[in-house]
Amino acid sequence: MTRSRHHAYVIEAGEEAGVAAALAHIECELPSFAKGYGGHGGIRSHPDLVILQYGLLSVEGARRVGELAAQSPAAGDIKAIVIAATRLYHEAQNALLKLFEEPPAGVSLYLVVPSLGALLPTLRSRVQTLNMKGFVNPSSNEGFTKPFIPEIAEEFVKGTREKRAALAKKLSTGKDDDEKRENRDEAVALVSGIEALASEDVAKHAELLKEIAILRGYLHDRSAPVKQILEHLSLVVPRNLV
Repeated sequence: MTRSRHHAYVIEAGEEAGVAAALAHIECELPSFAKGYGGHGGIRSHPDLVILQYGLLSVEGARRVGELAAQSPAAGDIKAIVIAATRLYHEAQNALLKLFEEPPAGVSLYLVVPSLGALLPTLRSRVQTLNMKGFVNPSSNEGFTKPFIPEIAEEFVKGTREKRAALAKKLSTGKDDDEKRENRDEAVALVSGIEALASEDVAKHAELLKEIAILRGYLHDRSAPVKQILEHLSLVVPRNLV
């Protein structure tokens, strides 16, 4: 009997570790990749593997993913697409919804992001979280024992009240819609990073984690009062969190 498998995964990790994890999973789980590939560069040179890496995934980038997914496999009946993105525009995530819900037959999708909190609930519901702890280099859990923490989150946590206020002001402004959207996405990454730090001691930071979950939900609203949200976060996040 053929084993059923999911068609869309998300990996919470830094770009390099996340892509390596995706490739390891592809080799183990997808039949046409199972024995590796003898060409120069190994599995990375397989004609039916696509690796896309973005600092910021835009709507145009999301459409490109869809175009590649629609193309027929070159060497078999299965294609794997790995998308690594440090940040994703909300509009780009919305553009991926239909593809991730029902990709073309034989297409498996892997989304690598620094923090699951950066994903909209609608996209998050369409992917299976891939727990790669120990999957790559079993003797080392590097890249998966702790989530990637954005630098801005650590900067916020360690900052003085004045520094935190300055970051809140910066992320709540923008000269145009694109910059405002980019800053809002960075605010989401900041909040998700703080949540990851607090999650290292759930019992100690239980109340903080509840507040963060509420605040992060507000941030996904286009009209979210970013400055007020981050100012509130500034009041409840202790500097000894890291």
